[in-house]
This record gives sequence, structure tokens and C-alpha cells, in this order.
Amino acid sequence: MHEARRSQWDIIIFLSGVSIVVLVDRLTKHFFSNFLGLNESLSVVPHVLRFTLVHNTGIAFGFFRDCGAVFIIVPVILTGLLIYNVAYYRHSPQLSRTYIIAFSLILGGAIGNLIDRILLGYVIDFIDFRIWPVFNVADSAITIGAAIILLKCIPASK
Repeated sequence: MHEARRSQWDIIIFLSGVSIVVLVDRLTKHFFSNFLGLNESLSVVPHVLRFTLVHNTGIAFGFFRDCGAVFIIVPVILTGLLIYNVAYYRHSPQLSRTYIIAFSLILGGAIGNLIDRILLGYVIDFIDFRIWPVFNVADSAITIGAAIILLKCIPASK
């Protein structure tokens, strides 16, 4: 009985995480799309942080621009695989809550950017540190989720 309850909580945590990332991503993209013009910048911390509205037709920080439907098909397949893995392994002791949170961040980010690609043909980016390509909340969630998984996979030193 305890395992079934844990599994239900894991699903609730997973779906909540995905929903929060998608919601915050959509809200921030909507806000900056209405607040700034395309390629317009607003300095927040001089020489460090700006908000710059760009339309990204590539992947991961603007690489591989204009590759068309590949950037819709591949994320849909990866999203399906991620959902399948969480559902399949949800009773496994190896699937800790940390992994569930990391997977929810990755899936929420993937869905957020996929919505843009399907509806607009590009991804709305706006966080600009000037030393890195412009990105968004979804990109941040994917990166944080991947970093968590990477850190969990590194064996503890003895």
C-alpha cells in the first residue's frame, strides 16, 4: 500500500513540475513578446543581464537554425520516451524523487518550446547574459534538469 501511495505522489509531483514549468514559460514568453519589440533589449543589470526578444528557429541556444520539421518531430518522440520511462520505472527504487523532479523540468521545458515551434515556427527567447546565446525559462528548466541527472549519475567520492 505504501508503494502505491508513493507512486501516486510521484506522478503528482511529476505532473505538477511539468505544469509549473510550462505555465511560467508561457507567461514569461507572452509578457516579453508584448513588452519588447523583436530584437529590442532592456538592460536589467548593466553589462551583465538584458532582456532581449529574439525568435529562435534553431535548437539549444540558436544552433542549427532553420532545420524545419525535425525540431518538431524529434522533441515529440523524446517527450513520448520520457513519459514512457517515468511511467514504466515509477515503481523502481532507482527512480528517486530527485530524478522525477529533473525529468519534470526537462519535459516541461521541452513542451514549452515545442508549443512555440508548433504555433509560431520559432521559439521565443528573451534572457540575455550577453556572453551566452539568448534563452528562455524552458531552456533553463531543461538545463537544470539535465544538470541534476548528471550530478546524480556521478558516483560519490570515497
